Amino acid sequence: MIQQLLTNEIKLHVDVLFQEYGIEQPATLKILTEHPAHPEHGDYSTNVAMLLAKIVRKAPLQIAQELQQRIEKNGCVQGLFAKVAAVPPGFLNFYIDWDTWSTGHYGAAQGLDDQRNKTKILIEHTSINPNKAAHVGHLRNSCIGDSLSRMLSQAGYQVEVHNYIDDLGNQLADTVVGILHTQTEETFNRFGDFCWETYAKVNQAYKVQPELVEQRSTVLHALESGHSNLAWMGALVAERIVREQLEEMKQFGIKYDVLVWESSIVRAGFWDTTFELLCQTDMFHKVTDGKLAGCWVLKNLEEGAASVGESTDYQGDKVLVRSNGILTYTAKDIAYHLWKFGVLSNDFVYQKWEEGLWSTASQGKKKSIGQADAVINVIDYRQQYPQEMVKLALEVLGYEQQASQLKHVSYGVVSLSPGTAAGLGIDISEGKSSYAMSGRQGIGIKVADLLDRMERVIDAKRSRKAGISSRSIAAAAIRYYLLKYQLQTEVIFDLEHATEITGNTGVYLLYAYTRANSILDKAKKDTRLSRMEAKFDGTLLEEQEYQLLRHAAYWPETLETATKQLAPSILCHYAFELASLFNHFYSVCPVLKGSEESIAHRLWITQTYKQTMHQVLEVLGMPTPKRL
Repeated sequence: MIQQLLTNEIKLHVDVLFQEYGIEQPATLKILTEHPAHPEHGDYSTNVAMLLAKIVRKAPLQIAQELQQRIEKNGCVQGLFAKVAAVPPGFLNFYIDWDTWSTGHYGAAQGLDDQRNKTKILIEHTSINPNKAAHVGHLRNSCIGDSLSRMLSQAGYQVEVHNYIDDLGNQLADTVVGILHTQTEETFNRFGDFCWETYAKVNQAYKVQPELVEQRSTVLHALESGHSNLAWMGALVAERIVREQLEEMKQFGIKYDVLVWESSIVRAGFWDTTFELLCQTDMFHKVTDGKLAGCWVLKNLEEGAASVGESTDYQGDKVLVRSNGILTYTAKDIAYHLWKFGVLSNDFVYQKWEEGLWSTASQGKKKSIGQADAVINVIDYRQQYPQEMVKLALEVLGYEQQASQLKHVSYGVVSLSPGTAAGLGIDISEGKSSYAMSGRQGIGIKVADLLDRMERVIDAKRSRKAGISSRSIAAAAIRYYLLKYQLQTEVIFDLEHATEITGNTGVYLLYAYTRANSILDKAKKDTRLSRMEAKFDGTLLEEQEYQLLRHAAYWPETLETATKQLAPSILCHYAFELASLFNHFYSVCPVLKGSEESIAHRLWITQTYKQTMHQVLEVLGMPTPKRL
C-alpha cells in the first residue's frame, strides 16, 4: 500500500532527524500523508515539516528540503516516486513513477495481515423483529452490515456474521395477538405481508380494546416459557417470517453465518449465569419502592445521568428485569454479549438451517462459534443508550478490554419523502420535509415491493437484455442507493430518486464496468489485436489516463480508510469517481484505434481499471457482470 510505504519512509527519516538534533520526539507527533486535490501538487503530500518547525526551531521549508534530500538519497521509497519536491511554506510533494507502479504490487497493508488473520470480528446486523415483512429501513441496516463484513474480510480479518432473532419480544407477541383477535379477509402473496397488516390492525385495536393489551402479556409469558400452544404458534410465525426475510436478503447478496434466537439465550441459561454475575456487583440491585419497585436495574456510572423515572427510554438506571419477571431486551443482550466475547460458561448448540448457515437450537451439535476479539453491532442511532448499557455491564463485571472492543455502528433511519408518503396515503398537510415509517400503522416501503418496482423500471429502460437479469440490476441499484449516504445521514427515501439509473447510481457503475469488459472482449475477438500484449508505456501517458491511474492507485488505502472508519459510503464515493474517470478516459482516448503502442498502452489501462472496479464492486456487494 503506497500510503503506508510512504508514511513509514517519512517516519524513518524523521526519527533519524530527532536523533541527530538530540531532541526527544513528542509522542503526539502524527505523520500524515494526503492526496492533493490538484495533481500539480503531486500524488501524495505531507505537512510534517511544518509540524516539526517549532520543535526543532527551524524554518518549515528548510526541514522539508532536508527530508527531501534524505528521501532522494535513500531511493525515493523503493523507486516508487519519480520526484520529491519541497515547496513553500514547507510541504513535501511526491510524484508517482508510473512505470514503476505499473510493475509493482502495492495493494497489501504491509505488516498487518498476520495480526489481522488472528483477529476475529463478530458482526451483528439485520436483526429484524420476526413479526412482519421487512421494509427499506431494515434493508439499509443489512446492506451496511454486509458491506462491513466484506470490507473487514478483504482487510484480512476473520469475520463471523450474526443475525439476532428476537422471538420473545413485544412485536412478535403483538402479531400473535393480532392473528388470534383480529380479522383479515384480503389475499396476500406472502405470509409476511399478511402479518404486516395484522400487526398494524392489532395496534389500532389496542386503542379501542384495552383488554387486548393483557393478551400481549399472556403471549409474552407463553413465548418465554416455550411449552404451550401459544409458544408453538409464536415459534411457527417467527420461523416462517425469518425464512421469507432471509430469501429477500439473498437477492441483495446478503449472507449470514449464524442465526441466534433470543429464546436460545434464555433456555441455554445465559441470563441465569449473567444474573448471578451481576448480583455480585454493587451496580445491580432490586428496586423496593417508587415507579420501578420490583424491577432489577443496572445503575449508570456516568455523572449527570437522568434520574429514575425521568424518561422511560433514557433512565439513569436501566431496567433489566421488570417487576412481572419478564426480561427486557437489554438483559438478554448483555448475556448475549458475554457469550460473544467467550467469557460466559454457557454455550449454544446448533442445527444447520441451510447450506452455509447455522442456527442456535434446543438440540444440536457444538461448534466453534463466537469467542470474538471484537464485536460490531449495526443498529440505528435510536439504540445508542441500550448499547451503552451493554458496554457498561461488561465494565461493571470487570471485562474492560472486551467493553473497549464493542463498537456500535450507528446510522440514521430511513424516512419517506413527502411525495412518496402521499403515495402511501399519509396525510402530508403538515408540510414536513420527511415522514417516518411506522410498522404499528402499517406505513412503509416493503423490500419486496421496492424490488418489484425497481425491476420494472430497469426492464423498461433496457434496450438489450443479454446480460444479468433486470432484478439483479435492480437489487444492486437499491443496495448502492442505501450505501452511498454517510452513516449518520437520515435517508429521506424517494421512490422516484431511488429508481433513477443515471448520475451517482449503482446502474451507472455497472455500465462503466461492463463497458471495460466490452472493450477487452472486442480486442480478444479482433485477429490483429488478440496477439497484442497489453503493456503500459509512461511516455504515452495523457492527462485523462493519468487521472484514471492516479485514482486507481488510491484504491488500497481508500479501502483501508473506509475499513478503519467502518464507513461504506467512502467506497461508494470512490467507485463513482472511478467510473466517471473511466468514462471520461473512454470518450477522449480511443482504446482500439491508433498505433500498436497506443492500443497496447490503453488496453493495459482498461484492464487495470476493470480489475480495480471489480474489487470495489465485490466489496460493496454488487454484481460484476460481463454484459448488461
